Amino acid sequence: MLFIWLKKKQYLLFSNSFNTRRPIHSMTIIHPLDPFIYTLFPDIEKNETSLKKALIEFYSVGAILPVVAFNTDFVTITLNTVQIATENKKFEKLIALCETANFEEANQLAKNLLKTNPNNSEYHRIQGQIYAELNQQEEAINSLIDALRWNPKNEWALLMMGNIIAKYRNDIPTAMKYYDQVLLLKPNDCITLNNIGANLMQLGKKEEALLYFNNALTANSAYPDTYYHLALVANTDKDYKKAFDFSLMALAQTNKQTNKQTNKQTNKQLYASALQLALTTANSLQETVATTTIITEYIAKLAYLSEKEIKIEVDNSISTVAKIEFAENYKRPFHLVKHKATAKGVAHLILHELTHLEFVLDARAKGLNELFVSDTGNQNNFKLALEKDVLQLQKKGVSETNSNNYFTALFKGLNSQIFNTPIDLFIEDSIFATWQEMRPIQFLSLFALLEEGIEATTHKDIVANTPKTILSTSKIYNLINALHFKNLFHVDVIDQFNPTTLELKQANELYTEFQEYRQDKAPAEEYELVKHWGEDLHLEAYYDLIPEADHRKKTIDSVLAAIEKDPLGVNAIDASKDRKMKKFLEANATKDFNMAVAMYMSDAINYFKQVPLVEVKKIAFEIATIGTQGINPQKENYAIPSIAHSSFSGYKTLAYYYVSWAIAMPDALQQLQLPFEKEYKLATKFLKG
Repeated sequence: MLFIWLKKKQYLLFSNSFNTRRPIHSMTIIHPLDPFIYTLFPDIEKNETSLKKALIEFYSVGAILPVVAFNTDFVTITLNTVQIATENKKFEKLIALCETANFEEANQLAKNLLKTNPNNSEYHRIQGQIYAELNQQEEAINSLIDALRWNPKNEWALLMMGNIIAKYRNDIPTAMKYYDQVLLLKPNDCITLNNIGANLMQLGKKEEALLYFNNALTANSAYPDTYYHLALVANTDKDYKKAFDFSLMALAQTNKQTNKQTNKQTNKQLYASALQLALTTANSLQETVATTTIITEYIAKLAYLSEKEIKIEVDNSISTVAKIEFAENYKRPFHLVKHKATAKGVAHLILHELTHLEFVLDARAKGLNELFVSDTGNQNNFKLALEKDVLQLQKKGVSETNSNNYFTALFKGLNSQIFNTPIDLFIEDSIFATWQEMRPIQFLSLFALLEEGIEATTHKDIVANTPKTILSTSKIYNLINALHFKNLFHVDVIDQFNPTTLELKQANELYTEFQEYRQDKAPAEEYELVKHWGEDLHLEAYYDLIPEADHRKKTIDSVLAAIEKDPLGVNAIDASKDRKMKKFLEANATKDFNMAVAMYMSDAINYFKQVPLVEVKKIAFEIATIGTQGINPQKENYAIPSIAHSSFSGYKTLAYYYVSWAIAMPDALQQLQLPFEKEYKLATKFLKG
């Protein structure tokens, strides 16, 4: 049933501040009695009786009528402004109570208003609506009849009478009499046309109902209820494709109208019904889509382009619902798409991973493909940023092994979002545009993934135990996916993430940047968003994007040898942090400044944070011993005994030398006679910032 808390007339408030000594309780309007007044009121007979009636009707405010007086040359209209103001406040309060569902209190106020204004049709209409909300339908009918006795053209009272009689008395012929009266007043009123169609459906007169629904759509193509009822008709006919499309249109129009209409509760109910119908019809459509043919043909195309076989297999051990393992990364002669057996919308997930492969092939063809990599240094940066959270786990008695496993899982999960979210948006755009018949499956699959994202960022145990910065960042990436889902399918789950104002603002800003790219995306541009968003969210220290061509030059043996030589990543270069620090140093450095030393110093400061002071002192003396033989800045492979697997350049050794003494024995620092005071200050400032 349709209920709208509609203020049919805007009650006017007149100022009584003209006289500061004595309040004015009335307002007088004077019109000269000349031919011009009939220009202002053209649709009346040119006599005093008709003019008086028109003036009273125009200047009445609710039940408060003006006093109209004629003399030879003028007509005066006097309004009681105090009474208008008082009436206005009570009426506004009545509407507010109804909008907040305080119907018992609203009903009492409506009764009080009707005691002083029994001839006000709108007061009777609102009271009828209140009774309907309180499920007192006979009382509602009585009030609405009173509303129509005072004003037989009150279309909202007529419409509600039709609704109540149809639904609660199941008397369609009588209901139609009221609807017909509305159509006499408003022949193209979409709400009435839609209600008549709904009642004809109840009578089993589907073809007649469709006529009214189509007329309602012609009258107002933005009215969501009509789309929903057309979806219901199509679903009854088992035309699930049409039902699905109409459900999405109903969702789209409901989203647009929610911010415009006062009765958001009605929109909320319609939205929930339309969403459920969309899910139901999408499920019914799954069996009708030729997914095997679509996937087989796409695999054949990509196998030809990549000159490699493509395999699909079930793997319930993977951390995500689906993934692709590129042949080159696994030294295989084939690409492998894996998915979980229980994943919803498997065909869509496979198509998603295959589209990712096509993006990679497009980027490779231009020599622009990039690889997302992270090493021990990136992981150390992650753990260092969460040092307080690590300590909290230790205080709770969590073992070091379990703590490391937990933060490793967080690190991998966050990096997966950093890399995949921007790329996934472009992939879903491509699927949506290329395979329209797949949209219902895409809809179900993405909806399920969003539900998982909501659970992963709002479940009370996860919220309580996940570092706040990581949880917030993960939520922002999930919100971006939610914004894209709303853009494609008009389903809004954003509020279910319980985002803060800042999180929602950041997500919208990043999604806006994607929208600028999506119109004319070129190969490999998705990597630009990976970089930009990582920088905007201060995540660039946790990963690196490198040209694939450069990475492929490395052999497996060389990589394994490097890991064996430096398993803790002491000698690893964190390119992302280096770029950030280099930018900082270039902006802040003065003359006679050694950038290499400053950058190595930031590494040293981070390293020594994790080392007991007594150990720092030991390392300081070890480097001093090396220094007795002289430390050549151009020389490589300096080994410091207490730093396992160390193989430092001369400048890096000098940086560690200075920092170790600055931390362990600052009073003796000047004795080293190392000219790196400016470098140390800037490195410290960079890390604090």
